[in-house]
Amino acid sequence: DSARNGFSFKGIKDYLECYRSGKLTPSQVAKNIIAMLEDCDKSTPPLRAIVQWDQEQILLMAEASTTRYRNKCTLSYLDGIPVCLKEEFKVVPYHHRVGTAYLGTEPETEDATVAKKLREAGAIIIGVSNMHELGTGTTGCNPNRYHKTPRNPYGPNHFTGGSSSGSAAAVAAGLCPVAIGTDGGGSVRIPSSFCGVVGLKGTFGRISCHGCLPLSYSTVSVGPICTSVADAAIVYSILAEPDPLYPYGLKQPKATVSGMCAPDLKGLKLGVDWTFFKACDAEVLSICEKAVEHLQSLGASVVEISLPEMEEVQVAHAICILSEMRDFLQPDFNKHFQEMNLDTRANLALASQFTALDYITANRQRTRSMGFLREIFSTVNCILTPAVPSTAPRIYESDLLTGSNDMSFTVRSIRFMQLANFTGIPGLVVPIGYSTAGLPINFQVMAKWWDEAVLLRIGLKLEQFRSQTKKPSIYYDILA
Repeated sequence: DSARNGFSFKGIKDYLECYRSGKLTPSQVAKNIIAMLEDCDKSTPPLRAIVQWDQEQILLMAEASTTRYRNKCTLSYLDGIPVCLKEEFKVVPYHHRVGTAYLGTEPETEDATVAKKLREAGAIIIGVSNMHELGTGTTGCNPNRYHKTPRNPYGPNHFTGGSSSGSAAAVAAGLCPVAIGTDGGGSVRIPSSFCGVVGLKGTFGRISCHGCLPLSYSTVSVGPICTSVADAAIVYSILAEPDPLYPYGLKQPKATVSGMCAPDLKGLKLGVDWTFFKACDAEVLSICEKAVEHLQSLGASVVEISLPEMEEVQVAHAICILSEMRDFLQPDFNKHFQEMNLDTRANLALASQFTALDYITANRQRTRSMGFLREIFSTVNCILTPAVPSTAPRIYESDLLTGSNDMSFTVRSIRFMQLANFTGIPGLVVPIGYSTAGLPINFQVMAKWWDEAVLLRIGLKLEQFRSQTKKPSIYYDILA
C-alpha cells in the first residue's frame, strides 16, 4: 500500500489501524457516521446515498465490535468496518423497497445471505442505499418519495450512475469504505465509474444472490464497491463461496486471491479489441490508452483480439435482462403501474414486446458468445476496455420531478458492460483519472469465469497509474 501525497480515501486499513491502536473505537466511529448521515440529508442538495438507517441498530453493532477489539477477539478484517447494502437486498429491520414506492410495506425479518455474512464478519451495517427503481436504469435517477435522486460526490449536479447508485455515492462520499451492489447490466460498475471508486462484478453465481429481489436471474451478479482494489479483494474473499440457498453458485471452484500482490505483470497477456475499445469519448479514450501502456510497462503483453458479434451480444443481453424482469414483475406492472416511475414503465412496456422466440434466440447467442470467449481466454488472461464511454451526465431540474428516460444514454452507458453480464464472466472497474471538468474516468478489466484473482492483480497495478486522487466535493472524513 504505497503512501500517497495529497488526498486519499479512508479504507479498511485506516479503520483497522484506528481500532488496533485505540485511537478510535467502532462505537466512536458509529457516532460520527450517525452525525454525518443526519448532515448529508440536510445539505443542499441532499446526498440521498443512504435511504434507510437506524441509529439504534448502528450503535448496537458498533458496541459489540468495540467489545471484541477490547477483548482482542475480532471476527475478520471487516470487524467494525461500516458497510451499506443496496435496497435490493433484504436487511433486517429495513423495508425491502427495491427503489419503489410500493414494495416492502413491512420491515424485513430475515437477512439476505450477503447481509448475514457481513454481520458474521462483524461489519457495522449503516443502512440500505438508494437505487434506480427496480434496477431498470443506469442513471440512478429516482423521484420516488422514499428515495429522491442521489448526488454524485464528485459533481452534485451530475448523476451517480445506476442502478447501485446510493452504494457508489456512499463510498465516494466517505460514509463507508464498503458497499454492496448487484450488477445485471453494469449496475455495480457504472456507478463505481461515475463516482470514481472501485467496483467488482463477480463471476455469475460467485457471491450469493439469495435474499435479493430476483429481477433477472441469468445476468445478475453481486459485488463490492470500495475505495481500493485491496479492499474489494478483502470483501470478495469473505463473501465469495457456495450458498446452499443459491443453487447457481454451488459448483464453483474455491475463491482465491493468490498471486494478487505479484511485483509486476510479467507473463500476463491482455486482450484488446481496439475497434470496440475506441467507441468512447475522446477524453476517456486518451486516458484509457495510456493505462494500457502503463500495464505494458509492467511486463504484460498486449494482444489484439476480435470480440465477435458484439452488436448481437448487446441486443441479446437486453432481451434476456428485460424479458426476465418483465416476467418477474408482471403482477407489479398490472397492479402498480401508476406508482412506477416513467422510465420503469417504458422499459417494462418495451420488454412486453419481446416474444418467446426472441428469448430463445438470445440464449442461443449466449451459448455462441461463451464459446467465443473460451477461445479468446485460451490465448489471453483478460480483456481490457474503458469502463463507461463518457463521464457522469448532468442532472436537469425536470429529472428530479419526473425521472429521466434517455434510451440512447442507457444503451451507450452499458456498451462495455453487457458482455460480462451476458456470459457471466467477472469484471473489475478501477478509477484511472479525471476529465477536464473533474469527473472520474474508470478502466475495466474482464477475465475468464472464476478468475477474479487476475482482475485484482491487474487492478492493483492500475491504481498506481493514477497520479493523484481528487477529493470529492462532498466528502465526510469519518475518522477525523
